[in-house]
Amino acid sequence: MDKNLFVAIVIAVGAALPAYSIGKIGASGVDAIGRNPEAAAKVQTAMILAIAFAEAIAIYALVVALIIKFV
Repeated sequence: MDKNLFVAIVIAVGAALPAYSIGKIGASGVDAIGRNPEAAAKVQTAMILAIAFAEAIAIYALVVALIIKFV
């Protein structure tokens, strides 16, 4: 099969799943802050860290797609 098809699949999955995860993390974080506003600082810190890890997965997918494309 064509390499470009695999690159497209990796990029599509590698962008869609982290985007869904980031949305879910954000919604859960806002819900938690809404339930307990005093814990906003702790929830926000954990939320930002989790979003950074989810975003790293998208970057890994980009690296894999580039490896497939050019190697």
